[in-house]
Amino acid sequence: MDLILWRHAEAVDADGEMTDLERPLTRRGEKQAKRVARWLLAQLPPQCRVLVSPALRTRQTADALGTAYEIEPRIAPGATAREILRTAGWPKGRQAVLVVGHQPCLGEAASLLLTGNDDGVSVRKGAIWWFGQRGGGERENPFLRAVIDPEQL
Repeated sequence: MDLILWRHAEAVDADGEMTDLERPLTRRGEKQAKRVARWLLAQLPPQCRVLVSPALRTRQTADALGTAYEIEPRIAPGATAREILRTAGWPKGRQAVLVVGHQPCLGEAASLLLTGNDDGVSVRKGAIWWFGQRGGGERENPFLRAVIDPEQL
């Protein structure tokens, strides 16, 4: 199974007129999402399942892919690392899953996969962390396949 964690691109700051879930991407965020989406489209395996937080900024990030996705409330802001992994079907899933979500839960999920604890790592806005899995059987054996920051592309 491949698991790709994609943090939403840069969004406007919260203000008193909108809720956290209503925050849209900035123009810079739109460009970040398009750059990363171009790279992802060239790399994603066929039949990749795309799960997206219900927040506007994550939906706009995923829209850059131009493919179908599922809005998944279980990965909304405030989700835990274990909820992210469970919702994605890690580690027993049969297909690749792309999760478009938020910090700190994506960083905590990445840390859990890398180290076994959910202390968290910093996932930059618009970046992806792509995990693969070696072997099978009873052990997960995750490995980090790629980290892509929009500024690298």
